[in-house]
Amino acid sequence: MSVSAFELFKIGIGPSSSHTVGPMVAARRFVHELASQLMLNHVVRIEIRLYGSLAATGKGHATDDAVIAGLAGKDPATVTREQLDKLLNRVKQQQSICLNGQHRIEFQIPRDLMFDHQPLPRHANGMTISAEGKAGRHLWYNTYYSIGGGFILEDSEMELYGQEPSPTESSAIPYPFATAAGLLKLCQQHKLSISELVVKNEEARFSSRQVKEKLDTIWQTMQQCIATGMQREGILPGGLEVQRRAPDLHRQLQQETQQNLIASSLSGLDWLNLYALAVNEENAAGGRVVTAPTNGAAGIIPAVMKYYGRYNPAANADDFRRFLLTASAIGSLCKQGASISGAEVGCQGEVGSACAMAAAGLTEVLGGTPEQVEHAAEIALEHHLGMTCDPVAGLVQVPCIERNAIAAVKAVNAAQMSLRGNQAHIVSLDKVIRTMRDTGRDMQHKYKETSMGGLAVNVIEC
Repeated sequence: MSVSAFELFKIGIGPSSSHTVGPMVAARRFVHELASQLMLNHVVRIEIRLYGSLAATGKGHATDDAVIAGLAGKDPATVTREQLDKLLNRVKQQQSICLNGQHRIEFQIPRDLMFDHQPLPRHANGMTISAEGKAGRHLWYNTYYSIGGGFILEDSEMELYGQEPSPTESSAIPYPFATAAGLLKLCQQHKLSISELVVKNEEARFSSRQVKEKLDTIWQTMQQCIATGMQREGILPGGLEVQRRAPDLHRQLQQETQQNLIASSLSGLDWLNLYALAVNEENAAGGRVVTAPTNGAAGIIPAVMKYYGRYNPAANADDFRRFLLTASAIGSLCKQGASISGAEVGCQGEVGSACAMAAAGLTEVLGGTPEQVEHAAEIALEHHLGMTCDPVAGLVQVPCIERNAIAAVKAVNAAQMSLRGNQAHIVSLDKVIRTMRDTGRDMQHKYKETSMGGLAVNVIEC
């Protein structure tokens, strides 16, 4: 069944949706389960084990910090960076944690939060949490999988992961689709654009007013992230000593604009690069971002949207809503047909999917037909096939930040190629998504968000 736009676009904090947002959600869910079973006040010890990719790049992705925040009851959608830093300092200094903000227990990080590089059988991003009472009495235990984009499934739910939805689930929305071919057929049958079809699905879940408000909040958060990223100076955390580039680039472009020094249309690429860099530098610093569809690829869609608004004075709020709705349809297809998890299929599932989503959204607001939207998404995703996820030092910085800027440029170009073409193309989006899935299965484990291969190894060796 098609995934809601508001599941794909989630407000949270950096640097990773699967390694930061997801584990925080899981840990928060665990303490809520304890509270609902009236066990919270009986807990004397909590033990967490991170497996596979969560362990391999957990330090660089702040997975340990995220779990601690979740156990304290913090929500990635609302917690601020300042609140998180204060909480983490307090836990480390006092060696204790207040579960769900209600019940304080002793908590020693090296003892109670462990890293196991061996993945669990069902997914590369697995974690277990257990709670003990007095005299070592078992109280509660659960296994969670962070399947990308901040989505969390419990062990029992993984049995249905990747399976077709039941007829009951599909009937919950008026226009369910699982393939691009199915989506196009629905658009043709009902004479709807992709954004019109998706909004009708969303209005089966929320009121029309809620849908508009939620979309507007997503776009406002994206714009605020760009604005903050263009202003905040300094070195990104983590030890690689990566200098933020967005503020300096912004000053250069502003000065050139004021002095009318820009005579080339290529300057548009500078602004597009700027917007993507600004978002991903904020993400790398643990700032507030919109998962789109992941944090590692969070800069692509807002960069293309901001670019569209900059060079289209007639752009209005409805344009940006339509952009997000159309993009979410493509993200839904990628998630259903393959994966948006770097730990599952490599960066093709993150940056590739985001590029396809951005290309689709841009094509729609530029007047493209559903067929042209599908073609733009196909072009964008096709040229990311096989992209590995190899973050240097386990940080979402190199090559991730620049990769978002390059993908934003690819998205614009894919939209242009589709709009200028004759709509005839040999490779369909469904075939590309299937290829992404198959390529991800064939890809060696070391190239899937483990920092054990590719640039992650060669840069450090050099």
